[in-house]
Order: sequence, then structure tokens, then C-alpha cells
Amino acid sequence: MTTPPPPQGQNPYAQGQPPQGGNPFAQGQPPQGYPQQPTAGYAPVPPQRPKRSIKQYLRGGIAVVAVIAAAVGWFASRHDPDTAKVGDCMSISNPDNSTNPGLKVVGCGDAKAKYKVVQKKTDSSGCDRNKYAEYTETGKNDFTLCLEELSAK
Repeated sequence: MTTPPPPQGQNPYAQGQPPQGGNPFAQGQPPQGYPQQPTAGYAPVPPQRPKRSIKQYLRGGIAVVAVIAAAVGWFASRHDPDTAKVGDCMSISNPDNSTNPGLKVVGCGDAKAKYKVVQKKTDSSGCDRNKYAEYTETGKNDFTLCLEELSAK
């Protein structure tokens, strides 16, 4: 069975008239389930985010590493002998090394505490060697710590 041809002069696809067979995708009828697009102009496309270059990632990474290094340096140096004050207690990790004995400021109740700072001098007078152990540091801030052994109390 065949469909007879449409009458001469009539367009079966004209607006408002579905073609034979009821095709919903025919002109004038949007497909079901899809929103109808505006006919005047076009829908605005959201701008794409610019891609970051490898240089931008490297700059950010270098900045993060610099901040971490500064924080670690500050944290590690806050127990150094140059921060010691009179009354602070010190631990010693390498007593046999005269150039770097490994002195650190610790709490006086700490089991590692071996010395107590009795004097901190910025001149070259030194400590009374009969009473105290002496630690001298030279560099940007020269100082001498006079240390009393905690077990000597």
C-alpha cells in the first residue's frame, strides 16, 4: 500500500501542518522533552575559564615552599642557645663536641634538662670557670652563657 502524492501546490511541511505520519520533528513543532530555543539571536554561551600555564603553577608552588621553609626555620631556631635567657634550662645532645655541643632551650622539668642559664654576657669577660660551664657563640650576635649543672644543686 502506498500513500497517494499530495495535491499539486500544497506543501505538507508548511508551518502548523504536520506531515503525514505525524512526525514530531517536523518544522514548527519542537521535539518533546526539550525546551524551545529562542528564535531571535542565539543563547549566550558562558565564558570559558582561561587555562593556567605551567609558569603560574610553578610560581604558586615556589611561594608555598618558601612559606613552609620560613616556618620550619623559625620553628627550629626558637630553641637555639641565642634565644636563652637567664633562668632557662638547657639540654645538651653532643657533650664531647666543643664547637657544636647541641645546646637547646628546654623546660626545667624536662628529663633532658642538664644546665640552667645563670648569666648571659655580651662582652668578652667570660664566666667563672670554677663555678660554671661556659658556652660562647660568635657570629652576628656574640654572647656567652654561664651554665650551672642542674645535678650540682
